[in-house]
Amino acid sequence: MLIMLLVFVGVVIHRGVDARIRIDDAAHQAARAASIERTTAAATRAAQSTAAATLADAGVACRSFTATTSTNGLRPGGTVVVTVVCDVDFGDALMLGVPGGKRLSATAIEPVDVWRFTLNTGAPS
Repeated sequence: MLIMLLVFVGVVIHRGVDARIRIDDAAHQAARAASIERTTAAATRAAQSTAAATLADAGVACRSFTATTSTNGLRPGGTVVVTVVCDVDFGDALMLGVPGGKRLSATAIEPVDVWRFTLNTGAPS
């Protein structure tokens, strides 16, 4: 019985650590996707869709999910900051006394390329 309990506890801990790693990765990928866009609106859409797709591909089930994007106008040399917040569902582990979920968040900062060019003129933007 003790061995079974230890296995279940190990599985729950692993799921929490795995979810944390996946959310960190989603934030990084979302920030990268946002940093290559040309407008703030496009960067926000790219960050949200990339983070959602990354979490879905990793099998992380969020009860609620947000991805917020902050830019400084997407100027060359600027930065894009993306914060991903996910309420992870641990409902199937309730029999072990584990709470039904946990709010996890991750923030990633990605630089905007200094040498990015505009499509129309070929000059730095």
